[in-house]
Amino acid sequence: MAELAELEDPKTRAVNEKHGDDHGVNLGKLRALAKRLKTQQELAVRLWETGDTAARLVAILICRPKAFGRDELDAMLREARTPKVHDWLVNYVVKKNPHAEELRLIWSADPDPVVASAGWALTTERVTKKPEILDLAGLLDVIEAEMKDAPDRLQWAMNHCLAQIGIDHAEHRARAIDIGERLQVLKDYPTPPGCTSPFAPIWIDEIVRRQRG
Repeated sequence: MAELAELEDPKTRAVNEKHGDDHGVNLGKLRALAKRLKTQQELAVRLWETGDTAARLVAILICRPKAFGRDELDAMLREARTPKVHDWLVNYVVKKNPHAEELRLIWSADPDPVVASAGWALTTERVTKKPEILDLAGLLDVIEAEMKDAPDRLQWAMNHCLAQIGIDHAEHRARAIDIGERLQVLKDYPTPPGCTSPFAPIWIDEIVRRQRG
């Protein structure tokens, strides 16, 4: 904790706080610290319990993802209110845990939009890796009905799922693009030069074009 406090940088904190993340540690330095610590499950649990965002990010990097129980991960996700902790927890821990599918189903139906967004993030991974367990047409129905008015984090996760369905599944591509065009979600999102727009129709077309070479 003392070492993390030393790494605190006010400029980094100012940038992170614009994105809702309350820590001031450069992520490169944070990763270097975690690399030096290596895997330490007990320390990871203790760092998580501090509630400190930078400490929790280190905890995620040094934990053993398969060591957590289902209820433990459910509680951790509900505590993870900052975007970076939430994203890292889902991508680096939950996706590698044997309870991921069970949690995907629980979280997707949760009334809390931040929790539900984690369920959608796990669903997006299934779109690519295990589409046979999903009802893709049914997912598109839900996105079509609910994405427009969803809160930001949930809307972003649903939009990613929409784009991934269009990218990975040619038979649903036209409908995915049509839903994106009609809902206009993230159409005006400011996109830096050289980056792909998160507006689903542009995103789908761009990635499919690249894949075709």
